[in-house]
Amino acid sequence: MADQEHKEYCSRLREVNEDDHDLRSGRKYHEFEMPGPQAYEEAISFANWDVFWYTRGFASMDTERSRRHASKVLTYPLTIGSILHQNSGLTLSNQRVTPEGSRSLAALRTTLHVPPGAPDTEEAGAAKPQMRIFILGARAESSLPPHVWEQLCMLFPSCHFHLFFIGPQVSLPRPANSPPPKPPNESAMKDDTATNQSAAENAPTTHTSTDTAKQREEDKPAYVPNVYEPPTPAPIMRLKRTRSSVELYGVPSYTVPYTPQLTITGLQANYAEVHAQFQDTFDPYTDAFFLFSPGFGFPSPNSVSELDGKPYLQIASPTEWGPVIPALLATRCAIYVTGFSPADVERDVRSIETAPDVAGEFEWVITPGENAFGSEKWEVADFDPRVMVKTNWGVWGIRGKGREVRKRSSFSLF
Repeated sequence: MADQEHKEYCSRLREVNEDDHDLRSGRKYHEFEMPGPQAYEEAISFANWDVFWYTRGFASMDTERSRRHASKVLTYPLTIGSILHQNSGLTLSNQRVTPEGSRSLAALRTTLHVPPGAPDTEEAGAAKPQMRIFILGARAESSLPPHVWEQLCMLFPSCHFHLFFIGPQVSLPRPANSPPPKPPNESAMKDDTATNQSAAENAPTTHTSTDTAKQREEDKPAYVPNVYEPPTPAPIMRLKRTRSSVELYGVPSYTVPYTPQLTITGLQANYAEVHAQFQDTFDPYTDAFFLFSPGFGFPSPNSVSELDGKPYLQIASPTEWGPVIPALLATRCAIYVTGFSPADVERDVRSIETAPDVAGEFEWVITPGENAFGSEKWEVADFDPRVMVKTNWGVWGIRGKGREVRKRSSFSLF
């Protein structure tokens, strides 16, 4: 049994290591070359990665490594697009979409697509309202290059998108006057040169250098095992049209009108801090929420119950998702959630079914299940190399429960 586990873990770790080395090899990456607009007469299939790449006109993915690289980059925009598109593989017939979900998606698709028979072109969307996608708790997805998110626009040629990345770990642009980052190879060579020079110059003072090194080791924070907090991504590249939005939203933020079809806004704050600025503007026909691996079912690192002293689940924590999810349900807009493994999806679903102000207040839009456009690359946890997951493995969706109001024509005591 131990040998079998060792073989499984080592093969995956070897795969991850080789993928990382390939990304730093300096070769030309054909898998990252994104195709342009789709021809009007060419339909896109969302059956799986292979069929999508073929019908969308991507370069041939000849190796499993190329598939892993491409799927990791495209999993975020394609998860959104594969759910919302009228050719989606999630349907009533395969029981992934509920009757309520069918109505919710139909409302969104009236904005995303043109009437049957009309050309689905950019000109056809001149009079259509803007489609807003709110990505809450954004981390890695906020650091993707805008041209990757532009692939979402290619799936809906007549639609204008405004993406909102909202979360305390959203990546913001570098300051305007900061120097560009150095290439990794160049930085490593300079570091090696500087190290060699300092070693030659400080040869007589070996004792002092040793004391300094010991002091640095003592100053390092203690490593706490099995506690994982995803780091904030590095600052993203500042584009020509990037502008600050601090005055508009009151939190560290930026806006980039990348193309006439795509605008990106990033807000580095908890959603609860900015909900008041959006709450009166939501429309189920033009707005949708996406939460990529939010961790509803994990214990909160910040909030503890006063009754038993145990940590709240994040879905109920007042500092995480506790005040957010009821506010989202009140908008009646669809909420789509992903998980990084079958256990993660099950844990999140169980948590919402017992969370206060959430349990009994929602109806299913998409039933929990596997996401055809999840990443195929293993991600290894820093605190335990045996913990490996695949980004956006599964997906499910909910919305606020509707309550029909019936009008009575007359009132009578009998």
